[in-house]
Amino acid sequence: MEFLGWPTVLLLVCISCLLIAAWRSASRRGKEPPGPTPIPIIGNVFQLNPRNLMGSFKEISKKYGPIFTIYIGPKKAVVLYGYDIVKEALIDNGEAFSGRAILPLIEKLFKGTGILTSNGETWRQLRRFALTTLRDFGMGKKGIEERIQEEAHFLVERIRNTHEKSFNPGKFIIHAVSNIICSIVFGDRFDYEDKKYLDLIEMLEENNKYQNRIQTQEKGNSHFTVESLTRTTIDLFLAGTGTTSTTLRYGLLILLKHPEVEEKIHKEIDRVVGRDRSPCMADRSQLPYTDAVIHEIQRFIDFLPLNVPHAVTKDTMLRDYFIPKDTMIFPLLSPILQDCKEFPNPEKFDPGHFLNANGTFRKSDYFTPFSAGKRICAGEGLARMEIFLFLTSILQNFTLKPVVDRKDIDISPLITSLANMPRPYEVSFIPR
Repeated sequence: MEFLGWPTVLLLVCISCLLIAAWRSASRRGKEPPGPTPIPIIGNVFQLNPRNLMGSFKEISKKYGPIFTIYIGPKKAVVLYGYDIVKEALIDNGEAFSGRAILPLIEKLFKGTGILTSNGETWRQLRRFALTTLRDFGMGKKGIEERIQEEAHFLVERIRNTHEKSFNPGKFIIHAVSNIICSIVFGDRFDYEDKKYLDLIEMLEENNKYQNRIQTQEKGNSHFTVESLTRTTIDLFLAGTGTTSTTLRYGLLILLKHPEVEEKIHKEIDRVVGRDRSPCMADRSQLPYTDAVIHEIQRFIDFLPLNVPHAVTKDTMLRDYFIPKDTMIFPLLSPILQDCKEFPNPEKFDPGHFLNANGTFRKSDYFTPFSAGKRICAGEGLARMEIFLFLTSILQNFTLKPVVDRKDIDISPLITSLANMPRPYEVSFIPR
């Protein structure tokens, strides 16, 4: 056999050493989570039904367990299916799973700025800043609760002026909810007919159709650039408006379907709050049924079933599986909120899921609509306060009247790529 020459031999030796080193490294670090065999370039497209991703994940989980690997095109992702594995990752190993996976479209739009998509020290600083601002609420003399009560009053009067005519309540609700964020960011609310305010809402609904383009120079290593703070403000508007307004809109639709639930809320509010003052957060502990209904609305609608994708910040071991740094993680919320052991008949709307036998409120660790761990929604406290005060204020003053037969009301979601949305509907608000 003809001699290959020293350069070729040296190259072969180097390649062999690299392969052996890689094999030993792989052996030391352990195996990665199993999953269905992907097809080059297109990944596991044939195992994933885009119209029923949760059903697809459920079937894959039955075969491979609560932690498995899928490929979205060429991009690898690890899926966490069920309460125990999600808790183990996001809470018990919170730091390792605190990264935010960056999808190409998100990266193009957000450029890694703001609370939602940033990572590392930038994310920590911006999150701390946002939480401090929401907690301290140094703008103006009114506290957050008082501002929500004030806005609820404006919303009730606006509904009253419809004079029992049927309409889609979506616009009214999104205007009221977004005004809370406006009062935090700008220090004041807007009139519902304000042209600039309506333009702002339109831009929010278009979901970043209009983007502010700033030529900004960073000074030193500061994380508080004009761009990052602008992006954080937009994040607050999007998260603080869309999620809460959708939950309220969906909640009213569910109550239209279940008048017996609405009637029990009316009686509880009349007994505890009465008609002469506005509901307040101190009332919540005395309104266990109403509180249970609100929790059940959030559980039932399962707003973000996939959760916002995470990423591991370092090479990580989880249940003897190795997950390389920067791997995309999907800690699914839907299997937790729909867990049949924690919530019997989870496909059914039942406030009893959050009530003890004696009628007191039942807390559940499986209530995770805001996710969990270090990436839990920064505005959770604000959102929960808004949902409670807006809904109780509406039901204190009005009875909901459907425009179609209740049996024809469909409370199943319109499924989008990320979120479950309520179907369009109209309702009449009858003064009580």
